[in-house]
Amino acid sequence: MKKTLRFVLFGLLALVVTACVAIFLIVKLALAPATGEWSTTVKAGPLNFEIGVPTAVRVATSSWFAPYLDGRSLDTRFGTVRFAWKPAGELLEMQCAPCSAEVPALGTQPIRVERLLATVKRDGNTLNGTFEATPQSTDTTRLQGHWDGKVTLKNLQLNASVQDAPIERWYAVLVPTLPELQRARIGGTLALRGQLVLPEATFAVQPVISQFTVEGLGTEAMLGARTSCGPSARLANDSWLARAVIAAEDQRFFTHSGYDLTEILASIDNNQKPGQTRRGGSTITQQLAKLLVTGSDRTAERKLRELLYAVEMEQTLGKARILQLYLDNAPWGGSTCGAEAAARRYFKRSARTLEPAQAVWLAAMLHKPQAVLEQWRQDGHVDADRIKWIAEGIRGISRNQREALLKGVAAAKFTAPEATKQ
Repeated sequence: MKKTLRFVLFGLLALVVTACVAIFLIVKLALAPATGEWSTTVKAGPLNFEIGVPTAVRVATSSWFAPYLDGRSLDTRFGTVRFAWKPAGELLEMQCAPCSAEVPALGTQPIRVERLLATVKRDGNTLNGTFEATPQSTDTTRLQGHWDGKVTLKNLQLNASVQDAPIERWYAVLVPTLPELQRARIGGTLALRGQLVLPEATFAVQPVISQFTVEGLGTEAMLGARTSCGPSARLANDSWLARAVIAAEDQRFFTHSGYDLTEILASIDNNQKPGQTRRGGSTITQQLAKLLVTGSDRTAERKLRELLYAVEMEQTLGKARILQLYLDNAPWGGSTCGAEAAARRYFKRSARTLEPAQAVWLAAMLHKPQAVLEQWRQDGHVDADRIKWIAEGIRGISRNQREALLKGVAAAKFTAPEATKQ
């Protein structure tokens, strides 16, 4: 009897193993990448095998396989995705709660959405569906949109469009715990279109912002703010240093409303290219908000807080005061901050009496103050290409003044200050 039972158990085990191997081989053969197809490695217990991603997408969204996914979940780098099959419309529904993804323009830490719900329907190689993001699974505050895409042998091309919605709602969905949302009155609307190509992970966005305003953060108190960096430089907008700083940090300073969409989009595009120097998109107003209020953490929360303060400061302070505050608080390497302190430390004169080449030199340091200072001490100069670019970008000067300035910065060689003893 025992021998018979043992034989039966071994037989059942053999059948199970055989069935598992058969299923594995079927899946492996069915999803095996074609020649030149975009592929990835999938783990199934102790086994690894290559699958063609476009093939897997077609299978997963097919009407004969998608019902099998109903009620199942998949762990991804964005979060756990739960599937539901809607036979009435032949839609596959995917819910990620919470869901997070890195957005380079908003810092190195992922941005998190409490609930992201998307549907997908496939017709041949064409995909389309809808999506919505909410701060909580039961919240009625949501961002909605639609998307479409195309599956090819080598990639997946996606286009998405988020409907025009109040900017206040965008903040409620993306950073619902932001303290400023309790007191800020945020006006305006934002619509967004985007394109994403996988596996290259290249993307582009086209935001449309209308009448963005912020009230209630109290930035009007900065009208009388005093700097801790030392005496104020009290520079006029047309001083050489003010002009050089605008050319270096924010060439559309006098025309934007606290943020510069052109520069933001250019930085997004630039930062996706391998080997390119990382480019920021912050305006002088945003940098001032970072210096005085938000700090410099590279997080989405900090960037979005910074934007609120920048927009309100444009309304409460005006351009002249914003520029003055920035010059009086900007970091210039080591423990030196403020234009007056920097001019006296590096050139032994006041900021108002700087020579044009000296002003450009100081403006060039703002990009990476400490790194530039160390290079200056080591090599006796700073980035010559950046120096020239700044000189060429200074506005409001004559042709003769520009020619003289370019000659001056090309020939300039200033002695670096010694390191300050701690």
